[in-house]
Amino acid sequence: MDTNSNKTINAGLLAYGMSGKVFHAPFLQAHSGFNLRAVVERSHKNAVNDYPAITSYNSVEELLNDDEIELVVVNTPNNLHYEHAKAALTKHKHILVEKPFTATTAQAQELFELADSVGKQIFFYQNRRWDSDFTSVRKVIASGKLGKLVEMHLRYDRYRNVIGPKKFKENPVEASGLLYDLGPHLLDQVISLFGKPLNYHKILGKNREGTLVDDYFSIQLTYPDSLYVFVTSSMLVVNPQPGFVLHGVNGSFIKHRTDIQEEQLLAGKKLTDPGYGIEPADKDGLLTTIDTDGKKTEENIPSEVGSYLPLFEAIYQGIINNKPYPVTRADVLTQIEIIESPVTA
Repeated sequence: MDTNSNKTINAGLLAYGMSGKVFHAPFLQAHSGFNLRAVVERSHKNAVNDYPAITSYNSVEELLNDDEIELVVVNTPNNLHYEHAKAALTKHKHILVEKPFTATTAQAQELFELADSVGKQIFFYQNRRWDSDFTSVRKVIASGKLGKLVEMHLRYDRYRNVIGPKKFKENPVEASGLLYDLGPHLLDQVISLFGKPLNYHKILGKNREGTLVDDYFSIQLTYPDSLYVFVTSSMLVVNPQPGFVLHGVNGSFIKHRTDIQEEQLLAGKKLTDPGYGIEPADKDGLLTTIDTDGKKTEENIPSEVGSYLPLFEAIYQGIINNKPYPVTRADVLTQIEIIESPVTA
């Protein structure tokens, strides 16, 4: 990687649950520009089993008082993101914040102003831009083979028909519910492709017995030149549909949500292991085009190797060389504006 510097950035994680263990620690460890220095573990001290040199603090406050730490990963529950991001910035740390960044645009703007006042940077953990399945979507759109895009559907579904144990997701606290949980992933992918929509229409649903928060959402976004994008997520889909469906005047592209990184990391696979990030051969997307004579052509579109390491390289370059980070403040403000807006009738 082109670090252009021998500088090593000391990083700390505010939690070592699945997010810290799977999505952050392995990449901070693998990137030569970072030193995974510390983590917050309030009860069970597990991080040392994976990273023997790591320091485990008992509280967020203890980690933030570590003057050696320059980058803080805010991967605590959704309703604490704003509080912990603000605390880290106040301690003059750069921050990488899990989705959702904040619950409201007002909170986001306040953090932007604080970061500017203390001369520190905010990075947004929108890792799904680097999923292998999404890279194939980008590739097909960039190829122009679909012609003018007419319609696009993005889905992110699960089947969990019972109320989960994580109270911050299941109780009606700030930034709870499925829209705040998975909406940032889907909306960021759309915004990264097409920018801010002209308008949007949003619906929410509560379908699981006893649920106190939304477990279904669907948003229709309108873009120039009659392009309509639909993002949908449900907790009650037994047979998942394709994650990406695109229709253009010259053809269609169908792709299941098949990035394998999370599954591999949960199973203990290392970034350096053979096969990391490579989708199974039978998971290619299907591109179907039609020519002026009405002849259909089908083409399998393989995905590039999935890796979240470029996200951490972008953070490194942002801190060391002040290079622009791919996920912008404007992108995140658009995303939060849509999420926090009232449901349309």
